[in-house]
Amino acid sequence: MNDSTTARRRRLGQGLVLLLALGGAMPLAAQTWPARPVTLVVGTPPGGSVDVYARALGDQLARQTGGTFIVENRAGANGNLSAEQVRKAAPDGHTLWISTQAMFTINPSAYPALRWQQSDFKAIAKGVESPLVLVVHPSVPVQQLGELGPWLKANPDKATYASFSPGTPSHFLGFQFAERLKVPMVHIPYKGSAPQITDLLGGQVLLGFTQLQAALPHLQTGKLKALAVTSPQRSRFLPQVPTLAEMGHGDLNTTVWFGLMAPAATPPAVIDALMAATVKAQADPGLKGKLEAQGFDVPTESGAAFDKTITTETARWAQVVKATGFKAND
Repeated sequence: MNDSTTARRRRLGQGLVLLLALGGAMPLAAQTWPARPVTLVVGTPPGGSVDVYARALGDQLARQTGGTFIVENRAGANGNLSAEQVRKAAPDGHTLWISTQAMFTINPSAYPALRWQQSDFKAIAKGVESPLVLVVHPSVPVQQLGELGPWLKANPDKATYASFSPGTPSHFLGFQFAERLKVPMVHIPYKGSAPQITDLLGGQVLLGFTQLQAALPHLQTGKLKALAVTSPQRSRFLPQVPTLAEMGHGDLNTTVWFGLMAPAATPPAVIDALMAATVKAQADPGLKGKLEAQGFDVPTESGAAFDKTITTETARWAQVVKATGFKAND
């Protein structure tokens, strides 16, 4: 073996050692995601609609990827605590945020001292969406939306409306609708859909915009009456109930949604893997059927399309928040 051959082999060996060393330090973007358990942080208590969606999604992603997905509930400040937790986490695809329309598109305008920004996150995919439904207690003697304004004007002492939380579409739609009817109405906020529905059923408050999933069983038994839904088209879950648009209030249309967010600094390759896995999961007939059985629609909106929705809705709610003068506390 001559000296040149020995030198070439030495250089080759050194190159292999260098490649192995670099391989050990390669970023997650070049590795397989998930590389360890993934935490889905939910900004609401266990058992609610957001929690149910997160657990269903996590189960499906685990089946697809072979990874472990854990749901962690970090309730408080209308989701802001959960946002802060994920913002501070390592941007490697292993700590993700299950956000909602209110948290992501309304909180930036409603909280003056917010400790996170939309730009801190990358929107992955819209998970589920649903219209709100305007319901009244059966004691309210109206059968259609057009009769509600005159009745409220004749009964000003009963002109209150319930929301499932301040600073949400349920709150702001009630405010806008009262303006539209030219009826001063008192806002009665609740801490969640369950207590809102409880008081609507009991007649403590006689009307309000509620989550369709929470209201549906009571509408089916006649314990509440539905006057309108807020989606552009009638809901397949309430096909007999007209839309606000049909009643001339199309500018009040809205659907509420839950979606998956990752820290903005997450490597593009991991974002791509996350997006592909989530879109595939939500197309799974088992997951889709489970969510639809609860009254949700399962969209196919991700990436740039989801970003566009967020931009449009953020601008809309900023105007409404400004008009109401609403300011949330931390």
